[in-house]
Amino acid sequence: MAAGLGTRMKSRRAKHLHPLLGRPVVTWALEAVRPLAPSPFLVVCSPETRGEFARFLPDEIDLVVQAEPRGTGDAVAAARERLAGFEGDLLVVPGDSPLITTEVLRSLVDEHRRDGADATLLSIERSEPLPYGRIVRDASGSVRAIVEAADASSDELAIRELNASFYVFSPARLWSALGRLEASNAQGELYLTDAIRHLVEDGARAAALRADDPAVGEGINTREELAAAASRLRDRILREHMLAGATVVDPATTWIEPDVEIEPDAVIHPFTVLRGRTIVRRDAEVGPHAVVVESEIGAGANVGPFCYLRPGTVLAANAKAGTFVEMKNSRIGEGAKVPHLSYIGDADVGEGTNIGAGAITANYRPELGDEKQRTVIGRNVHTGSDNVFVAPVDIGDDAWIGAGSTITEDVPPGALAIARARQVNKEDYVERKRDH
Repeated sequence: MAAGLGTRMKSRRAKHLHPLLGRPVVTWALEAVRPLAPSPFLVVCSPETRGEFARFLPDEIDLVVQAEPRGTGDAVAAARERLAGFEGDLLVVPGDSPLITTEVLRSLVDEHRRDGADATLLSIERSEPLPYGRIVRDASGSVRAIVEAADASSDELAIRELNASFYVFSPARLWSALGRLEASNAQGELYLTDAIRHLVEDGARAAALRADDPAVGEGINTREELAAAASRLRDRILREHMLAGATVVDPATTWIEPDVEIEPDAVIHPFTVLRGRTIVRRDAEVGPHAVVVESEIGAGANVGPFCYLRPGTVLAANAKAGTFVEMKNSRIGEGAKVPHLSYIGDADVGEGTNIGAGAITANYRPELGDEKQRTVIGRNVHTGSDNVFVAPVDIGDDAWIGAGSTITEDVPPGALAIARARQVNKEDYVERKRDH
């Protein structure tokens, strides 16, 4: 369910679409569900967000639109036509709960089937009060109802077993209960939680599975909760990498997105951010103060400190992208070094080459079209400090480039290229200027 706009986010963007460690909030819940192979796989959205959802949802997920924001019960009812004839177990998941895991969802479905209940919900228990629905049980301990916090009595608010808003239903029982929902509550909405009470009143049985980790049931309604979820997910991701053999020197200052791959014995130094489908190979070192986006860092390569690798950058084994270096869409050969203070974009640098400080690849010439032009620097090339390579240009193997040169033409292999103005010293210039 992802139809709510989330007004407490104070944003023009719907809460399910806010970025969270490189993914929209809703994607975290979808990724937890996907290994269960649901069919059909539906997302309930609002009319305002339908277009944006359609742009990133995979083909196996179908969109269902809740025409008006009438509550969670109405959101599930919006999918009834699409689920006509479906007789399996109906798993209902809130799209604003990114901390849920596949393991917990699988346990919920398994418990539902093992227990034979008509509805099974996931509950959490917290010592501090949260504005979640309370699980009300009868004298025998069976689930009797869920009472939303806004409608609860003082005795009900004292209940510590909370509704996490994950359910497994028998569809036939659910449709009957949804037809009896009324908006006679503090929110003036059709609550899905009221369906539990109607099911029980109709003689059906509801059960609850209590989650071992209450965090999995926590949703996002505010920016504060968004940040808290990001921190928990960050810790979870870092722990997985460390258990798999990577070294994270300071987890508190390191942010790694979920699609990043890190091989054993790689070292991630403090204040490093790894984003997108980035790969860090064995024995590489990244950071401190490095940002790497959609790039590959080869075995034994070194990145940073204070380095920015933009999408499409590939560092081969034992290559170096050093201090205050920015790279984009470039391939740096094995053992090649760009030690400091350089921008390398849309370039190929051969193995063993050393790029001196202050190098810039000027890779856009409008007179040649809208496409970026490419700089090719061969093997074992030595460039001086403060070089500019105006693409397209090809520097041959073993060439040398004089310091302060702006290279606009190809340089043959083994040649020395110097492209700078001749120095002129004007004697007594300051004194003559002062006299005038």
